[in-house]
Amino acid sequence: MSRLHTPTPLPTSPGFWRSSVRGPWFTSVLGIVLLGGITALFVTGLLSYAAYNPDLSPVNDKTPDKGLLGFYLFAWPTHPYWLYRLTQGIHVTLGITLVPVLLAKLWSVVPKLFALPPARSLTHALERISLLLLVGGVLFEFVTGVLNVQLDYVFPGSFYPLHFYGAWVFIAGFVVHVVLRAPAAVRNLRRMRAGEGPEEEAGGEADFPLVSPRPAEPTVSRRGALWFVGGGSLLLFGTTVGQSFDGPLRRTALLAPHGAADPGSGSGGFQINKTAASRGISARETSEDVWRLVVTGPSGTVRLSRAELLELPLHGSALPIACVEGWSTGDQRWRGVRLRELAALVGYDADAAPDVMVESLQRHGAFRRAALRSNQVRDPRSLLALDVNGEPLTPDHGYPARIIVPAAPGVLNTKWVARMTFGDL
Repeated sequence: MSRLHTPTPLPTSPGFWRSSVRGPWFTSVLGIVLLGGITALFVTGLLSYAAYNPDLSPVNDKTPDKGLLGFYLFAWPTHPYWLYRLTQGIHVTLGITLVPVLLAKLWSVVPKLFALPPARSLTHALERISLLLLVGGVLFEFVTGVLNVQLDYVFPGSFYPLHFYGAWVFIAGFVVHVVLRAPAAVRNLRRMRAGEGPEEEAGGEADFPLVSPRPAEPTVSRRGALWFVGGGSLLLFGTTVGQSFDGPLRRTALLAPHGAADPGSGSGGFQINKTAASRGISARETSEDVWRLVVTGPSGTVRLSRAELLELPLHGSALPIACVEGWSTGDQRWRGVRLRELAALVGYDADAAPDVMVESLQRHGAFRRAALRSNQVRDPRSLLALDVNGEPLTPDHGYPARIIVPAAPGVLNTKWVARMTFGDL
């Protein structure tokens, strides 16, 4: 006697997806969290890009074909001095914290990716297109962002334009998707607060509901699943947030990027991204006999040894270093010559000092040359630093001289400075 077998449903059938956790309410809660979180990520990402002053000089602009996408750019301020440390710390920490929420959201709506027909109306077609942009964009942004944070540059091309343009592709899909789906998400949350069950389907796609027509036996409730996702986010927060703040949480920042070397202790015992050896900086070219700082302006060129720089009026600044990867140091005590006073050596009034192009002994890699805007040059806390925490700079921290500017991204605080050219850029 033959036995009849029920054919296994395909992913395009609602019966294929049997989890009892999926449903409009679960998806809506995750969507509301991501709505606020991703909006904050996008805003802080724009602020991070603006902090580079990319319209000041081509060497600062890693996305030269940005066109209208650069409309928001403005002169990055130097007050408060911890501004970039805060905005970029939020950007990276929040991005990592949202990873479990993002993965849970994608899992909750994966049946929609297989729904047939692909489009039943213009509105539905727009929603499906926005979903493709949304899923592809968010995966690209989160993956490249996490890899960049961990200093693992395995993706092709420069991180800056990839992440910049990827963000705009994603946000286009995000805005369209929110406009189309937010009303249904809000309705489901209101029904939940009123003690009612969720709508059968948020958005009216009754032929392919998120709620399975034959759900499997539950192993966890929807609220339990949310607690699981929240616990994962809390764990990632606890192992990340310390990279941007001083205190006990520094020790729990296990996911923070630690650079290429252990900074050790003493005056130079704070984070290092690029070591002198990795940039090809030799002890001979930074020695007292060989190294000279070349400063150029309208009155000519001045060449200064480190000893001659130490004879100039020296000033102190307590400033952190904050990097695009999200890590930052505490306030370090820097001592050196004010940038505006170096401008005065080559023909400018210190209070009207212009922009400056700074060049490093580093011969290869991004930001071996960097431009600083006039407001950064004129700030009295902006230094060509010679010492840190009461001792001469170490080679890995930029000996014989480095730039330190309040609120600037770490890559603009050029190490191993060789030349400074003052003038409008």
